[in-house]
Amino acid sequence: MVLEYIPLVFAGGVIIASTIKIVKQYERGVKFTLGKYSGTMNPGVSIILPFIHSWQKVDIRVKAVDVPDQDCMTRDNVSVNVNAVLYYKISNSEKAILEVEKYNYAVSQLAQTTMRDVVGEVTLDNLLAEREDLSKRIQQIVDKATDPWGIKVISVDLKHIELPNDLKRTMAKEAEAEREKRAVIIKAEGEVTAAKNMGKAADILGDSPGALHLRTLQTINDISSDQSNTIVFVTPVEILEAFKSFTKKSK
Repeated sequence: MVLEYIPLVFAGGVIIASTIKIVKQYERGVKFTLGKYSGTMNPGVSIILPFIHSWQKVDIRVKAVDVPDQDCMTRDNVSVNVNAVLYYKISNSEKAILEVEKYNYAVSQLAQTTMRDVVGEVTLDNLLAEREDLSKRIQQIVDKATDPWGIKVISVDLKHIELPNDLKRTMAKEAEAEREKRAVIIKAEGEVTAAKNMGKAADILGDSPGALHLRTLQTINDISSDQSNTIVFVTPVEILEAFKSFTKKSK
């Protein structure tokens, strides 16, 4: 007799097990009763009656959406390839299920179109120099559009901006020319400073009696430390004239 009830007990156990649903801490459950929304299931154990209730699970953790490469045209008609990553989370589980179909796909598509629009409003120089500001602007636009879906966009980061190869070469030449320009300017400024210092040194040596001779002796001493150097002494004209006059007198 007991064996006759085993199938009934087994069937009853299966039915009871199917009515018990466990919602994890990072999840929420959107519950429907006969197809109509009837509440949100919080973390823990919930009862779902077969054929009467149904539910959909929603993960409320932060999600990262990779926005694929987009061919964009800047305001100054430069074609660039831009990609980004978007971070968002579900703030309202009910709206995420009832207001939009496949919210993850919808957020990705919205981010792509918004990124193309924003890039098209700026020049290439602004795109390269103001990447953070543009990322913040995209985040604000997408966040406002997804708010009715119960989605909060946390941040958008432009990962990479790919330029055409010919433009890369042109920019590299401009950068090289700018570096050469700075080098020439720095060298010229150094020569001007050196000339000023040499002028000051000449004035000081000229105003101090014997200073020029001391400087000459110091230079000779520095040169004589290396035996490979050849020293040539230049005799001042005044000394030669003095020798000539002395020779005439002796005659």
